[in-house]
Amino acid sequence: MTAKEIKTEHLDTQQFIDQQVKEISSSVGDGIAINALSGGVDSSAVTMLGHKALSSRLKTYFIENGLMRAGEPQMIASIFTQMGVNVEIVDAKDEFFQALKGITDPEEKREAITQTFYKKIFGRLVRESGAKYLLQGTILTDVDETVAGIKRQHNVFEQLGINPQEAFGYKIIEPLVQIRKDGVRKVAGALGLPASIYDRMPFPGPALSTRVIGEATLEKIKIIRLATTITEEELACADVFQYMAILHQDRVTGIRDGKRDFGLQIEIRCWDSVDARTAKPTRLPFETLEKLARRLTKEVPGVVSVTYNIAQKPPSTMEAI
Repeated sequence: MTAKEIKTEHLDTQQFIDQQVKEISSSVGDGIAINALSGGVDSSAVTMLGHKALSSRLKTYFIENGLMRAGEPQMIASIFTQMGVNVEIVDAKDEFFQALKGITDPEEKREAITQTFYKKIFGRLVRESGAKYLLQGTILTDVDETVAGIKRQHNVFEQLGINPQEAFGYKIIEPLVQIRKDGVRKVAGALGLPASIYDRMPFPGPALSTRVIGEATLEKIKIIRLATTITEEELACADVFQYMAILHQDRVTGIRDGKRDFGLQIEIRCWDSVDARTAKPTRLPFETLEKLARRLTKEVPGVVSVTYNIAQKPPSTMEAI
């Protein structure tokens, strides 16, 4: 059953915060809850709601899955430490790459990420901490896309008839499930989070594995991580909803030093949107795209082709897989 939507124009942020803090406190009681912080606005807002409700009885973890952007775990942990939230970085890189080994199907990749996160990693953290609850940043758009069969979001369970208590051994609390991305940004700002967090671009839970078409190997993640760094540097001043680099599976013919180079293709996507339900490709200046292509083909090993997505959502989606 889908939660009743609170539309952003009707969202009273302080009332919403007070209500969610009260519900978290009531649900957890005198016990302990855990949550995973990724640095995205959803998980960041949930972290602050949980911190207000439970203080030190919320155990916050950054799961280093080896799929994040360069320097992400340390940067995010530092921001939240300054806000009084203790963040423990959990090194789980080997477990995630092992889970992804040999998998090329998009939905199977997402399922491998889901099982590793929720059953293996969180299951272990729950046992070690004694927690009985997991706070997570599921928003209404995640539920809509999963229930409609468009794309299985890794953080949707009960709406699919999956009981987290039976499947993983703990209950899940979803304070943001009635609102969408624009509403979450308002709540995050009201919680005192800095603009660098509440205005941050969306980033998928399965991280860079969703930006590699085909098997997400360590080598390919290194390539897309570098391409992501370059893309975010070049488009940092663009006033847009989201942008990303995607590594394609098939190799394409190129020319380097006067010789054939059977190399890699990077696709760039850049979106104008409000709540991620619909989106239009941003009309970036061609000079910007040219500079981005020059850097990607020069600085990312093996890249010989750079393309730009011009299909709207729908029928396209924000991420490639």
